[in-house]
Amino acid sequence: MTDQVHIHRHGRIGHLSLNRPKAIHALTLEMCEAMIEALAGWAKDDDVGAVILDHAEGRGFCAGGDIAFLRKSAIEDGGMSGRQFFHAEYRLNHLLFTYAKPVVAFMDGITMGGGVGIAQPAKFRVATENTKFAMPETGIGLFPDVGGGWYLSRMDGRLGQFLALTGARLDGAECLWAGIATHYLTSDRLAEAKARIIADPNAIGTILDDLSAAAPEARLAGNKDRIDRLFASDRYEDILAALKADGSEWSQKELKTLGTKSPQTCKVALRQLAEGAEKQDFAANMQMEYRIGARVLTRPDFAEGVRALIVDKDNNPQWNPATPEGVTEDMLDAIFAPLPANEEWTPL
Repeated sequence: MTDQVHIHRHGRIGHLSLNRPKAIHALTLEMCEAMIEALAGWAKDDDVGAVILDHAEGRGFCAGGDIAFLRKSAIEDGGMSGRQFFHAEYRLNHLLFTYAKPVVAFMDGITMGGGVGIAQPAKFRVATENTKFAMPETGIGLFPDVGGGWYLSRMDGRLGQFLALTGARLDGAECLWAGIATHYLTSDRLAEAKARIIADPNAIGTILDDLSAAAPEARLAGNKDRIDRLFASDRYEDILAALKADGSEWSQKELKTLGTKSPQTCKVALRQLAEGAEKQDFAANMQMEYRIGARVLTRPDFAEGVRALIVDKDNNPQWNPATPEGVTEDMLDAIFAPLPANEEWTPL
């Protein structure tokens, strides 16, 4: 076990509380393995009726995966330890997705990347006025993994593609509007919500409904028609051309945003969502994402993206290929290709 996750039992409730406050609770291999072990045990325990998933202290639920560790793996061991992390993290995602007992995820504060991957499978997903939700991976040469191919491709219209490409940040009201959250509570009601859930695990939905607040207007809703129209294509060049031709202030802002992203991973994301939409079950989606992760981890854009945004902070990544046109179908085919049989991802 690890002190990076607090694992408790409160009566009939299992409680997982992320505990890496200095890293905004970014997930490590140890955290994933500890949560898998706890969840697997509770799944077999008839005295556990539900699970609460939250964070111990600090300003966010979970900022993602341990990016510095993944970059080190890409540079030093050919991505092998990074693959090990992805394998465990995706098993945790799948375990939560298929979990027979209700899980309540409290997305209070920053909920990005790996944090999305553990919150979205939960039956109950609580946003607050502090929620900042995003899948920002295209900005560091990664891709919206941890189930993004499943969740984003099943959002209304082209919202998922927009979020995957731009890394746009949504607040709690927008999360509720988009279906990312099931409930919106003000943060000062969270302690009461948890206490009442612990007291009556069979009434989670009723308790959250009772404590819900009226969410502010979702700003993103006003741009929904634009998003559906301008992000309609699964071909990245078409989206860029549509934004350029539109000429509105909004489209030019989004075009500028996309200009900072890795062309490779933008194309990967669009294909990931197109293929994810066709998958019959979540495990098949995660197998696809593991294949992508194994390849993208060691391609130039990931180490370069982390260098530019997180290590040197010069915000000037030199992407390779530098243009969307340089990212060929052959390159994408190689990224999505099956791995050797003994290297493929498998669920628990």
